[in-house]
Amino acid sequence: MAKKIKKPKDRSKGFFGEFKTFISRGNILDLAVGVIIGGAFGTIVTALTNKVIMPLINLIIFACTGGKGIDLVTILNGAPRFLPDGAANPECIYIDWGNFIQAIINFLLIAVVLFLIVKCANSIHKKREEMDAKKLEAYYEAHPEERPVPAPKAPTELEVLNEIRDLLKEQKQNKK
Repeated sequence: MAKKIKKPKDRSKGFFGEFKTFISRGNILDLAVGVIIGGAFGTIVTALTNKVIMPLINLIIFACTGGKGIDLVTILNGAPRFLPDGAANPECIYIDWGNFIQAIINFLLIAVVLFLIVKCANSIHKKREEMDAKKLEAYYEAHPEERPVPAPKAPTELEVLNEIRDLLKEQKQNKK
């Protein structure tokens, strides 16, 4: 007695089936990855502006105004100087390269982890499609009468033009 093969179920039935199809699409995963990468890149930009660019701008403003002019600059007392060890000192302007490099490393780590997640999800999605295709083929082998008939191949533009050319040649020969 032959084993009865069931036709694969349509996953788009019902609310939860539609939601599962919606979530399992690659577009949603790509969107989530984009949002997370954008947030991580935002920390890099924030670190660059707050810890590198703004201290340089403050130094320029401090030097140009002689310590008088902008509230942020007048809070800084004494001559601007750079600390070699990067220690926090309210009396000086320093560039915090460590924070900026840390933001870049965080971004790269987040990107690698998200890449691995997307790669795994794509692999699972591909294997699921292959399994569904095998199940469907097995079903059609057991029930060949239900296999959809492919539509006849439409002629290409070149084939149509060649046929027109041949008909015109034939008409020309018949007139002679």
